[in-house]
Amino acid sequence: MSDERAELEARIRAACTAGNWSDAATLGLATYGPELLGYLVAMTRDETAASDAFSIFSEHLWKGLPKFRWECSFRTWAYGLARHALGRWRRDPHRRRATPLSDTAAEAIAADVRSQTATFLRTETEDKVAAIRAQLDPDDQTLLILRLNRQLQWRDIARILADDEELEDAEASRRAASLRKRFERLKEVLRERVNAAG
Repeated sequence: MSDERAELEARIRAACTAGNWSDAATLGLATYGPELLGYLVAMTRDETAASDAFSIFSEHLWKGLPKFRWECSFRTWAYGLARHALGRWRRDPHRRRATPLSDTAAEAIAADVRSQTATFLRTETEDKVAAIRAQLDPDDQTLLILRLNRQLQWRDIARILADDEELEDAEASRRAASLRKRFERLKEVLRERVNAAG
């Protein structure tokens, strides 16, 4: 973890320790919101759907922050929430908009992130890669994004992909080893698909 990211994580944790949930949520959204929304856009390939999932994520971040146990970084925990929000959105595709955040500062940050992130994600090359990636299982897509694009550590990825909210260290390490093998198989599948697409 970079010094800058460690300092931001410490500031978020300090706000939580002090019970300043609004400050912690606002700082967390301002810090990690753009990359989390980018993940959701990559997974849905639809800015409106990603925005809806991001709204669900933001609400769950706000509500879940007091229960967060800090067994992983805030960033890792937030990716897990974003993945779960996407799953909730997919199970209810007719949802037009999540319940708005009860904190206006956090909602303002979330709206700002949504408006800034959408434009930088559009490139022709990314669209081609995304089309190939979209043929994969959602967890495989998430694995690729988190490892290649976000450069997360294997144990963090294991925690994000866990169906539970948080994993113990031993279980995270065991799942990380399995994910490394899965990642190697995915790279082969992607090479074959890229070669077939010409």
